[in-house]
Amino acid sequence: MTEKREIRIKVPLLARVEGEGALDLVISNNRIETLNLRIFEPPRLFEKLLEGREYQEVPDIVARICGICPVAYQMSAVNALEQIFNVQPDPWVHAMRRVFYCGEWIQSHALHIHLLAAPDFLGFNSAPEMAGAYPDEVRRGLKLQSLGNDLIRLFGARSVHPVGARVGGFYRAPDQARVAELVSDLERALPDAAALISWVASLDLADEQQNFCSVSLRHDAEYPIMQSRLMSDHGLDLAIEDYEQKFTEFQVPHSTALHSSLDDRPYLVGPLARLNLNHELLPEATLSILRSTAIRFPSKNMFHSIVARAVEIHFAMLEAIRLLQHYSLPEAPYRDVKPRAGIGYGCTEAPRGLLWHKYETDSNGRIISARIVPPTSQNQARIEQDIAASLQNAGLDQAEAVLRLRAETVIRNYDPCISCATHFLRLKIDRH
Repeated sequence: MTEKREIRIKVPLLARVEGEGALDLVISNNRIETLNLRIFEPPRLFEKLLEGREYQEVPDIVARICGICPVAYQMSAVNALEQIFNVQPDPWVHAMRRVFYCGEWIQSHALHIHLLAAPDFLGFNSAPEMAGAYPDEVRRGLKLQSLGNDLIRLFGARSVHPVGARVGGFYRAPDQARVAELVSDLERALPDAAALISWVASLDLADEQQNFCSVSLRHDAEYPIMQSRLMSDHGLDLAIEDYEQKFTEFQVPHSTALHSSLDDRPYLVGPLARLNLNHELLPEATLSILRSTAIRFPSKNMFHSIVARAVEIHFAMLEAIRLLQHYSLPEAPYRDVKPRAGIGYGCTEAPRGLLWHKYETDSNGRIISARIVPPTSQNQARIEQDIAASLQNAGLDQAEAVLRLRAETVIRNYDPCISCATHFLRLKIDRH
């Protein structure tokens, strides 16, 4: 007679993720009956906070949504507002915004790889514990993260919740001496970024092939960061203005953050999706390092996300060097803006994936309405799908501790920024 077995796993608070979430898992007779990634942070209501605000206030307000990726929120916002006001930033602003954004990719990816994800793949409970066995690797990661913060500070005046961005450009241009110094720092650190790719590619990553849909921005000539078209490996080719035609947000009972679907199915955003769709646009120097490893893109192994992050660090450093090595002061770091009524859309690639903004303004530039769709909410349904597949691959008859660790590893692999939830469920009360 086969013994019936039921496992109930509750992870009341996920560690090594940004924000607060939990996991409820019920396995009965070797089948998953319940799998809920619960987000229980209270609503932050940033979209409502923006209503009635002057357009000049928006970049500094949305930067407070996330302490790890404030640049992404600022750049999506200014792009949307500039579309409304018919402002075309000059080439200097476009280039320096890419540098600003590269700083965020570097610091965010370096933090995630070394402090949040690598301990899982190396068998440690925490980054400090891992640092005892891998001190040089952790120091390298912190050094790279610091360089990313320096790039953000160069244009934002500070690395956390920067205040240098504005609609039309930047409030000020950094001086040439500081730029030259930072270019030298980046060039000296390039071997560290190259070594990081080789190191993460050598980790013992589970070989799990899954069928998922990758979604990212796509640009004809450059690796995508801002304001391109929406693409997928399932045939999507969409202007960012038409996002709502294909992508749907919906509420699930166990989460305060909304889930998203593309044509009613989960999808993936983030570094792995970007690399899957755009790897041929990487610089040859980065591709050469990647070819020296055993990892190939496009990849259907979600655990290759850590490799994709390392690849993007190297790319972002090369891109920042390229754009800054012939730096000169502009006549003005911004273009004047004349507000008007309208609706505008902004979409950029945050470290964790696609970040979509929509704003409506009145004739004075005050915000009538705002909608912000962060990457983590877009990935939530895919995370639950991935946990189920990964646990089944590992074997549902494994010990509870093994299953718990596997599920947590999958979640942390996405680098979820749970605090980025910007809106909340619709509340319906039935009174009897």
